Amino acid sequence: MHPDYDHLQQAAKDHLWMHFTRHSTYDHADVPVIVRGEGPYIWDAHGKRYLDGLSGLFVSQLGHGRTELVDAAAKQARELAFMPLWSYAHPTAIELAERIAGYAPGDLNRVFFTSGGGEAVETAWKLAKNYFKLTGKPTKHKVISRAIAYHGTTQGALSITGLPTMKEPFEPLVPSTFRVPNTNFYRAGGGFVASRSGDTHGTAEHGALDAARSLEAFGQWAANRIAEAIEFEGPETVAAVFLEPVQNSGGCFPPPPGYFQRVREICDEYDVLLVSDEVICAFGRLGHMFGAERYGYQPDIITCAKGLTSGYSPLGAMIATDRLMAPFLEGPSSFAHGYTFGGHPVSTAVAMANLDIFEDEKINEHVRDTEGAFRATLEKLSDLPIVGDVRGDGYFYGIELVKDKATKETFNDEESEKLLRGFLSRALFDEGLYCRADDRGDPVVQLAPPLICDQQHFDEIEQILRVVLDKAYSLI
Repeated sequence: MHPDYDHLQQAAKDHLWMHFTRHSTYDHADVPVIVRGEGPYIWDAHGKRYLDGLSGLFVSQLGHGRTELVDAAAKQARELAFMPLWSYAHPTAIELAERIAGYAPGDLNRVFFTSGGGEAVETAWKLAKNYFKLTGKPTKHKVISRAIAYHGTTQGALSITGLPTMKEPFEPLVPSTFRVPNTNFYRAGGGFVASRSGDTHGTAEHGALDAARSLEAFGQWAANRIAEAIEFEGPETVAAVFLEPVQNSGGCFPPPPGYFQRVREICDEYDVLLVSDEVICAFGRLGHMFGAERYGYQPDIITCAKGLTSGYSPLGAMIATDRLMAPFLEGPSSFAHGYTFGGHPVSTAVAMANLDIFEDEKINEHVRDTEGAFRATLEKLSDLPIVGDVRGDGYFYGIELVKDKATKETFNDEESEKLLRGFLSRALFDEGLYCRADDRGDPVVQLAPPLICDQQHFDEIEQILRVVLDKAYSLI
């Protein structure tokens, strides 16, 4: 046990205001205290080991204990510990901006650094409004995003977020944001069929083909709701559409084939900016530097953070096209926006070292080579009666839990409370797996392990989930 354990417990309860935490949980229980990490594992103050099945918070791409990143931070801090980017620059920010621009698709060449993901989203919305004002379309200010999508907690980013219960305590928020359907094919309804492989009147091959056609049709339907929303609000008032490559909240919704291509057409038709919110999906989570690359679409803006430094120092970025930068390159115009710690020298140095490792160890290639095995291992859980759907891409998966697999019946609020908070979250942790049991949509278990994981870790995840989910079903 950690020598200061008792003091840490009392101090945590007396002084530490934890994020998204129901503090009453710890009235008669200890606060979990994590003291170290190595590779894909973390250890608590009692010395117990856990597999980090969420990469901290979709952050620790390279795992824990990477001394190369620690050394890069120390070296930079000795040379230049701090310098803002307010009319000045420093080498690592310049070099990192150039490197990110080289990875980004198309002419996404302009990199604005922030401290994290929420700030990057905030920056993107402000740029969209500012850009249209400078180019003679001052009424374009509204934003469209998807139902249940999470885009951050600052007032602007929270306004874009599509989670009513998360927004209600802080209303009134920033006006002018509107929601469209997400790409949850499992619960699509409306005549879209997830699978017909069991149809006794046709072959499995025909069933799979029908499902693929249905998935593509669903994607076109969902994308067209964006055009509908733009028309309803008035194209002269809509500035941007914010979409994640794989939507996180709700449990990892990948895009149907052709979805983003249709969204791109819609944005071009109405002169609306397509913002790819890649705070989670960028830097290897989907086996590419950017999710837009994986799914073959060209955004006007990318927002990113988390995996850019693998969590060894805070950093985010908004990446914009040359077209969006152009009005700020002449005359007295400037983007009157910034953050004290945006592009911090230590963070940008860590990011450079992090990206070096990505290239040297072929991290993206590793994800692409092993993602099929990860999916196949998780899909073994489909034999459990509580598992309704296994979905995701890369190293980013959600497992949706159901009361009845045949009808897809979900849990009511009371049952979800009992299942997720009353049992699952704690039981998974007790069995040695740190991950997320979430009910911001229908109840899911989310998994996003470090990108260095391999089959032994996939098996460990599956085995722990099997034990705990089997117990969970007996409580229903």
